[in-house]
Amino acid sequence: MSGDSELTVEGLAHDLNNVFETLSEAAEVLATDGKWTKLAKTIKRSVQRGERIVASLSETISEHGDLSEILDNAAQHATDVLTFTKGTAIQYSRQVDVPVSLPGSPAAWERVFVNLFLNAAQANPQGVAVEIGAALEGGVITLTVADDGPGIPVGILPTIFEPNVTTKKSRGRRGLGLHIVQSIVAEHGGTVEARNHQPKGAIFTVRLPQAGLS
Repeated sequence: MSGDSELTVEGLAHDLNNVFETLSEAAEVLATDGKWTKLAKTIKRSVQRGERIVASLSETISEHGDLSEILDNAAQHATDVLTFTKGTAIQYSRQVDVPVSLPGSPAAWERVFVNLFLNAAQANPQGVAVEIGAALEGGVITLTVADDGPGIPVGILPTIFEPNVTTKKSRGRRGLGLHIVQSIVAEHGGTVEARNHQPKGAIFTVRLPQAGLS
């Protein structure tokens, strides 16, 4: 990274942290009124997530994060978003039988799962069940996120990770969530694929090398 790029990232992080500090102080004011306690806690969690994302700008691939903690944070943020946008509720289940450490920034992986969770919810307005799986085999980490919704239209499967591709009819949906997922996974030396599965729903599978994890 060039000196100018480092300065740009440092300046962006500085300015965003000032924004987060203001929001955090506003949340504390709201928390003094009992009727706004829930909203204040949600704002605080969102601020903390923003701070993690900003911190991840200077983190490197040599770092790593615990999958369970990453999933906890991602599920909480997705729930906060859906609660306050009157979105679909998600029921989560996990099939993670061994401890898994993901290479690189935990905040980046949190973004991956938040986008996959919100993608499932936004495609299933009546509610959705999401099952997360993880396995280690042959030096490869395999992560899966499966839902019980209507699945992905066959016509867009080949381009599902391209920017501005979306099946959502809501205005303002830019179709960037899955593109962000693919970009982050690729940055960490992995691949991601999407397919439909039986009896219904979609499943996203991420594979990355386990080598170099501590």
